[in-house]
Amino acid sequence: MARVYNFSAGPAMLPEAVLQQAQEEMLDWHGSGMSVMEMSHRGKEFVSIAEQAEADLRELMAIPDNYKVLFLQGGASSQFAMVPMNLLRGKNSADYINTGAWSKKAIAEGKRYCNVNIAATTEENKFTSAPAQAELKLDAKAAYVHYTPNETIGGVEFPYVPETGDVPLVADMSSTILSRPIDVSKFGVIYAGAQKNIGPAGMAVVIVRDDLIGETIDGTPSMFNYQTHVDNDSMYNTPPTYTWYLAGLAFAWLKKNGGLAAMAETNQRKASKLYAAIDNSDFYANPVDPESRSWMNIPFTLANPDLDAEFLKEASARSLKTLKGHRSVGGMRASIYNAMPEAGVDALIELMADFEKRHG
Repeated sequence: MARVYNFSAGPAMLPEAVLQQAQEEMLDWHGSGMSVMEMSHRGKEFVSIAEQAEADLRELMAIPDNYKVLFLQGGASSQFAMVPMNLLRGKNSADYINTGAWSKKAIAEGKRYCNVNIAATTEENKFTSAPAQAELKLDAKAAYVHYTPNETIGGVEFPYVPETGDVPLVADMSSTILSRPIDVSKFGVIYAGAQKNIGPAGMAVVIVRDDLIGETIDGTPSMFNYQTHVDNDSMYNTPPTYTWYLAGLAFAWLKKNGGLAAMAETNQRKASKLYAAIDNSDFYANPVDPESRSWMNIPFTLANPDLDAEFLKEASARSLKTLKGHRSVGGMRASIYNAMPEAGVDALIELMADFEKRHG
């Protein structure tokens, strides 16, 4: 069966080479006679997989030695609670920047544990831009500043890393991690759900600075304490072993293909050509401020929304799948994460041009 181009926002495409390797190793990982799914997480085979995955991620992201890397269950959404539980550290307020649906979810959870100061919001323009640094009303006494560098639903991305002084910066990088190089030292905590650029759903990667570990609010469950997972190498309980393994294969694939610098060039090229196809047309439109456009999630609308269903039907016939926009935004959304080949973006652009000729 032929593979399709899957533009889903998550779970998303995985590199074909990663899937092929997993297929080859499914029944017998490296002569062990076991599938990775059958291994004890404490056995030497899986421990070697886990250690290699962390080493490769550290190399790819140039993670400094004073940061711990955790592979946890609960996805990114659990981090909405774990961040305040671990980072309030005797303080009673935190700053949050509101740029869309995922920011709002983090804010709602943060309010359960502390006073939330909305340092900036772009809700008044329907979340079609990221606030400038000068617009951030930050509190020097805040426990941390939380933001979402890329809003998956709205397709809004920060073109800069906020400057927060001595206050730790926390980033939900679920839809941008590994898409380009970043300076990890600018952050106190980086967290990301796996199901976009890392691997299959079921796991979150958390990168946390050493000095932010070890002091939680009263009543924090053991499973929500970063120290618990640091002390047990992310194996306090049985971790999502197969997701961890596939993430490791994805990290190795990235290294083999030039690392994050090479990935950034490809991702920027993919996004630029798709935005050009939208902007050079009177038939398609993107609502996001050009300075805040996402590389990863590109929403667009048709001039006549009555044609949406026909566009999706024709896209599906051409093996271009999962292009329907989020229900809160409408239109279309093309998520073009690392594993989306450039040929997939080219095929979408070809359909858009053809469809406009016939219906524009």
